[in-house]
Amino acid sequence: MLKVQARRTLGQFTLDAEFASDAGVTALFGRSGAGKTTLVHAIAGLLRPERGAIEINGARLFDSAGGIDVPVARRRVGYVFQEGRLFPHLTVRGNLRYGHDLVAPRERYVTIAQVVELLGLGALLERRPANLSGGEKQRVAIGRALLASPRVLLMDEPLAALDAMRKSEILQYIERLHDEISVPIVYVTHAIEEIVRLAEAVVVMAAGRVVASGNVSDIMGRPELRVQTGRFEGGAVIEARVVAHDLDYDLATLEFSGGKLVAPAIDALVGERVRVRVRARDVSLALTRPSGLSVLNVLGGRVVAIDIDEGPSATVHVDVGGATMLARITRFSAHRLGIVPGREVYALIKAVSLDRSRPGPT
Repeated sequence: MLKVQARRTLGQFTLDAEFASDAGVTALFGRSGAGKTTLVHAIAGLLRPERGAIEINGARLFDSAGGIDVPVARRRVGYVFQEGRLFPHLTVRGNLRYGHDLVAPRERYVTIAQVVELLGLGALLERRPANLSGGEKQRVAIGRALLASPRVLLMDEPLAALDAMRKSEILQYIERLHDEISVPIVYVTHAIEEIVRLAEAVVVMAAGRVVASGNVSDIMGRPELRVQTGRFEGGAVIEARVVAHDLDYDLATLEFSGGKLVAPAIDALVGERVRVRVRARDVSLALTRPSGLSVLNVLGGRVVAIDIDEGPSATVHVDVGGATMLARITRFSAHRLGIVPGREVYALIKAVSLDRSRPGPT
């Protein structure tokens, strides 16, 4: 359990944030300037709140009322920055040993050999940082932080400086880390796809404050958070299970409370849980079940609410077997089709539009 309460004024900016999470991966989400990094610095001890309290698994690291302020070196907090920040004069092996040697032997819960295997670092051990790619540097930085056997691992937009291919590579390693080593992770990002793929809980920040927190499926589908998520990125996150693979067409069939979804192939076995993001902009509505379409996903549901957006659009909330889908359509279409709460509709979703991931165990 991670409990954070921190207030600190820095010039014109005031951090006044509070949240608690017992998730394996908690994402701090918000636009640039929301205060995510400032809050992480407070957890790490790099910034001292004027008042508040920070506790990890029962260990009180900071308490302004109780006069507690554990020094950075004794907090046992691992920190992975946007850039690797490796020691240039040390080899990969030397950088890893630095993290390993920071902690007393009795407090270590992971070995160098485990980290090298987990992060695929075996071929890099004798190289120096100057001879590593951006993705390789981040893997070493993660390993060094992990080898300090931290109470919590803080990752401050670790993919921000990487291209799409390297981002995908590092995400796979972070997934493995989440699956195989039970260290809680606080993951800072403003990328929704990273949250959907990695996080179990999300804390949404704006102007130094927490505006929402909870599990990913509940929070990322809330239309009132569109200011933070972006107009074209809002939608629903569906928890599902893999029930079949079509190897001929590289497709997977996923089952959830509202039926089945066909999605692009996913690296998960039949029976495994997956999480799928369905953007509101990718959902169309029909009053009768259509035929002769290229669209593979047609789900029956009932309209439960309509939000009138600024401009020509409206967001329709559709209950599909207990799961809520969001559809962004024009206000004209909503009027023409008579879309009102209680109306039975069909949600049409193109398979290729689905973002999918394989969450780790909860």
